[in-house]
Amino acid sequence: MAELIIMPKLGFNMSEGKIVKWYKREGETVKKGEPFFSVETDKTNIDIEATADGVIRKLFLEEGDKLPVTLPIAIVGAEGEDIDYLLDEAEKQLGKNVSAPTKAAEQSKEAPGKESSGYDYDVVVLGGGPGGYVAAIKAAQAGKKTAIVEKDHFGGTCLNAGCIPTKALLRSVQSLKEIKDAASYGIEGLDVSGVTLNMSKVQARKSNIISQLVRGVEGLLAGNGVKVYRGKGVIKDNHRIQVGEEFITAEYIIIATGSEVKSLPIPVDGGMKMLTSNEALNLEEIPKSIVVIGGGVIGIEFAYFLACAGSKVTVVEFLDRILPMLDEEITDQVAQMLRELGIEIHTGAKVTEVTKDAVVFEKGGSVYKQETDYVLMAVGRVPNLAGVPCEALGIKTERGAIVTGDTLKTSVDNIYAIGDVNGKAMLAHVASMEAVVAVKDICGEEARMDYDKVPSAIYVSPEIASVGLTESQARSKYGDIKVGRFPLLANGKAKVEGEERGLVKVIVEPKFNEILGIHLYCAHATEMIAEAVSAMKLEGTAEEMAMVIHPHPTVSEALMEAFEAAVDKAVHFL
Repeated sequence: MAELIIMPKLGFNMSEGKIVKWYKREGETVKKGEPFFSVETDKTNIDIEATADGVIRKLFLEEGDKLPVTLPIAIVGAEGEDIDYLLDEAEKQLGKNVSAPTKAAEQSKEAPGKESSGYDYDVVVLGGGPGGYVAAIKAAQAGKKTAIVEKDHFGGTCLNAGCIPTKALLRSVQSLKEIKDAASYGIEGLDVSGVTLNMSKVQARKSNIISQLVRGVEGLLAGNGVKVYRGKGVIKDNHRIQVGEEFITAEYIIIATGSEVKSLPIPVDGGMKMLTSNEALNLEEIPKSIVVIGGGVIGIEFAYFLACAGSKVTVVEFLDRILPMLDEEITDQVAQMLRELGIEIHTGAKVTEVTKDAVVFEKGGSVYKQETDYVLMAVGRVPNLAGVPCEALGIKTERGAIVTGDTLKTSVDNIYAIGDVNGKAMLAHVASMEAVVAVKDICGEEARMDYDKVPSAIYVSPEIASVGLTESQARSKYGDIKVGRFPLLANGKAKVEGEERGLVKVIVEPKFNEILGIHLYCAHATEMIAEAVSAMKLEGTAEEMAMVIHPHPTVSEALMEAFEAAVDKAVHFL
């Protein structure tokens, strides 16, 4: 059956296309999947394939002609097939003169588009981290003329001084741990007494990984046509940014300036070797002893790394437990694992002073003095508002963070704020999704952030990952709930891998068996949590998750068993 072929819409903001080349002419046969024609957008040329077999019965455009998207450009059908009704339909859409589509294209230019904004760019992104560079790429892919401003290295904190480098260090220390445990897997004749980390080589490997990924981000920006400005960006008004001596204007501004390390307002003796996470990532030797101030994710990942590498580690946490964002049952098991590594943990402890050789803290009405060679300040991060004069711009802030709604728009209509700078969830994957939502909103598409289904991950061993409510949060909100548990000691793959420690725990609402929270403390947890997020995002129930067939043997089977335990009984655990 003959069909009209239309000018394809190849981007969010694409309003017209130009025929660069017809690979088939009138009267020629085309087969499904063959290149049919090439279209020029404002970014690149794209070959379009035929969607069915047929003969080219009519071409409405010559090479070089432009036409608004979704209007007819050709008719494909069988040889000798009546196409008069399609010619009539094309005439209605294109106008009486079907041979002059360029005129229609010229008229379409009056519609709002990137050429009519009057600004240098449609979108300028301030900051090149996992939120900023994703926003710039997505905006460019949507047909927006886009620029990005970055004063340091692309990839932001995550790639250069956070997620990626910490995981590189943790992978090295995990290899060390596996070598030391080799005998338990039947390996003999290996003297591990002198095995240690060569921190120079560890750092070289880490730096190589970072440099490859940074170059990759730079290549993606260039490949998507994003203009890069190197230097510190300062927003001068709602549409104008200064970079060095240069000024650029934008219809929309996306703030993605990230965060910076936080410190405690306490006396610190200059004789102590003080570290933040930035300095800790570049250690050339493993300290004999170190006190980690802060028992959150950053503090615990570094404590685990340093303890496995040979340090005497002490963690001092102000709250009544480490990793307070986790389900308490998981926290208890993690704390036990850390203590077995030799890490000393003090909770409910307030640090009052750092002397030249010790950390002083109060706990339970008593004062303690923990002697140490190094101190790591790991008490969190705060939004970085450098270059963003919020008060002058009229941007609302709360507790040092930019206030945004679920579309990431600030109190100023054309300015958005994504990532750590809005303080909602200081996680790289949140920043990246906020970037997607912000760009969709700019392009007029419906999109909202769902902060109730954000996964978190902690890269100790076993790994920790969670999404949704903890048990105590769920009981506070819903009252009666169902809880399903499955210990890893009953999982075959966990036994094979030699990592039987841990627990999979699911929280379920009792009336409809809606999934409220999923908590994993097991090998591969940070990979498995995506299944949990998908289940909650798609509004799956506990019964449905219990009926998902998981491959055997895998650690992921423990998730299925935990849901079975929540709605009935697990098969492989009493």
